[in-house]
Parts: sequence; structure tokens; C-alpha cells
Amino acid sequence: MNDSVKRFSGKFASWHLWLNLLAMLVVVVLLFLGLKWWLNVYTHHGEGIEVPDLVGADYRKAVDLVEAEGLAIEVSDSTYIKEMPAGSIVVQSPAKGMLVKEGRTIYVTINSLTIPRVRIPDLIDNCSYREAQARLQQLEFRLRPPRLIDGEKDWVYGIMLDGRNLHTGDMVARESQLTLVIGNGAYGDSSFGDEYGYDETFDGDNDLLSGEEPVEEDDFQPVDLDSEVTE
Repeated sequence: MNDSVKRFSGKFASWHLWLNLLAMLVVVVLLFLGLKWWLNVYTHHGEGIEVPDLVGADYRKAVDLVEAEGLAIEVSDSTYIKEMPAGSIVVQSPAKGMLVKEGRTIYVTINSLTIPRVRIPDLIDNCSYREAQARLQQLEFRLRPPRLIDGEKDWVYGIMLDGRNLHTGDMVARESQLTLVIGNGAYGDSSFGDEYGYDETFDGDNDLLSGEEPVEEDDFQPVDLDSEVTE
């Protein structure tokens, strides 16, 4: 038993065993370093083109800049930010400063070339001036001083854009300058009904609306006096 233990322990003390283990370790390290070197060569690790900063740049100029760097560019989406110029780049991916391979596509979101259009809400002959003003400003329209016509005070009778009458549901560019047509509280002989398409029909005597006293008409029939005397 003691001899067997001594022989087994003696094998670990043999320089042949340690030499073989060291050789195996060297082979493993060389294989690891070789694989790492091959991957770096294959993937061009640490090499690449730095992505330029495109945010805020005009898209057409960005195309020339990106293609000169050996990259590609593509519009993935559009948005509208009134503080930025139309056609400028709002967001880019990958971000600036990243290293990418030659031919990599940079996806960008640009500011819309046209102002978005908004539908005119149901305000005409349906609300007061204050309510219409709040609704239109909420939709980012700009309002000019209102146009006054004869009619119920502060009641909205129409909406105009550059002298043209608008209707509910019309699509109008956001930030357009609109003019609200509202009543001034008077009921005179106005032609707004024809101009804006409303029916200016009043029940009752029109003379009462104009402030004039009504003229009463007699119901008697005229009598021919000469014919009565002859008879």
C-alpha cells in the first residue's frame, strides 16, 4: 500500500509531467491569441468611419457629406418642428461619433417640407367668439382682428382666410392667419346672409328691427260719392 502511494506521488514529481502540462498550456494560449488575431482581421475591429453630426443640417447637404465619407443615408420618418428649418435633420441613427463600416446606412428623421394641414372645427354659427378663438389657437392657428358685421354680439358667423370663406372640415395649413367674422350686436340691414351663406330671415315685422314705427293700414273700402248722389 505504501509502495503504491509512493509510486503515485512520484509521478507528480516527474519533470516529464510538468513539461507536458506546460506544453499544453502554451498551445492553448497560442490558439487563443491566433483566434483573436483572426477575428480582428476578419471584422476589422477598431477600424471604421466616424459618423458625422447631421442633426440640424439640410438633408440635401447631408447626402453629399455622407456619401463623401463612404456611407449611405436614408429618410426613415418625418416630423414637424416649427423652430427648425424645413428639410433639416431632426434625429439620426447611428449617433454622431460612432465607428461604422464603409457603406453603412445612416437613418434620419427630417423636418417636414410642408406645414401640416389641420381640419377646421365646427365653429361657424355654432359658438361665441371667445370659444372659437380658444379652439383655433389651440390648433396653432394665428388670428387677425375679427371682422364685425350686424348680428348677435360676439357670435361667430364665418371664418376667412386671405379673403376666402372657409367651411367646417376644410383642411388649412397650421399657423395660417384666420379672420373670425362675428356679430357686433346690431340688427341692421346687413348683407352678411348672402355673403356667408346664411339665411337672414326674421320672423315678424322688419320695421321693428329697423327702429321705425309700423304704419297701420285701414281696412275700409273707397266709396264713389258721385254714384251715390245720382242714385
